[in-house]
Amino acid sequence: MAGIVEPRQQPREPAAIVDPAVARAYWKRTSGLMWTMLAIWFLASFAVHLFAPALNAIHVLGFPLGFYMAAQGSLIIFVVQLYWFARKQNAIDEEFGVAEE
Repeated sequence: MAGIVEPRQQPREPAAIVDPAVARAYWKRTSGLMWTMLAIWFLASFAVHLFAPALNAIHVLGFPLGFYMAAQGSLIIFVVQLYWFARKQNAIDEEFGVAEE
C-alpha cells in the first residue's frame, strides 16, 4: 500500500511581502480603470438607448442613429472597450511588476 500514498509536498515559500503603499497605488489605478469601464458600459448600454428616439433624427448610412446604436453601435463599443481595457490593465500590471509572462 505504500505506492498508493503520495509523498508529502514541500511547504511553499511564503508569498513576497508587498509594500502597502505600492499595493494601494496599484489598486487605485486598477479601480480607476474599472470605474471608467463601468461608466462607458453604462453609457453604451443604457444612456444611448434611453435617448434613442431623440437620436433617430440623425441618420447614419440611411438608418436612424438610435436604431444603429441599438443594433450594432453598442456591440462595436463593447468590443473596442474590452480590447482597450486589456491593454490598459496589462500596462498597469507591467508598471507595478505583477504582469503575467
